[in-house]
Amino acid sequence: MGCAAAAAGVIGAGLFVHGLAEGPAGDIAGDGLYAVLIYALIACALPRARSVAITVSAALVCAAVEFAQLTGIPHALGQAFPPVHLVLGSGFDPRDLVVYLCAVAVAAALDAGVRSRWTARPEKAEGALPEESAF
Repeated sequence: MGCAAAAAGVIGAGLFVHGLAEGPAGDIAGDGLYAVLIYALIACALPRARSVAITVSAALVCAAVEFAQLTGIPHALGQAFPPVHLVLGSGFDPRDLVVYLCAVAVAAALDAGVRSRWTARPEKAEGALPEESAF
C-alpha cells in the first residue's frame, strides 16, 4: 500500500472514530490514529528516509502539537474554525504524549515489517529500495 493510500485510510478511520466513539477510549483511538497519520505523511514527504528518522520526526511533530496546546493558540483557532480542533487539538493532556509514542512505535514496526517482506521477495528485491518507507 502506498503512503498516500495509507494516509487516506487513517484519515477515514480517524473521522469514523471521531464521529462514533466517545469518552477516553475514543480519545485514545483518535490520538493513536493521529500519530499514525503523522508518520504516514512524513513517510510520503520523505520516501527515501529511514524508518528511524520518520519515527523520531513523527514523535517530535506530535509532541510539538501537544505542547503547543499549552499556549492556548490551538484552542483559539478552533473556536474560530472548529475543524482546526481535529488537527491541533484544544487542550494539553499528558496522556496524549504516551499514546502518540506508542502509536508511532506501532506504525514504525508495521513499516519495518512491510519493508522486510518487500525486500525478501526475490522478484522485488532487485528493484527495491529497502530504506524506502512502506507507507
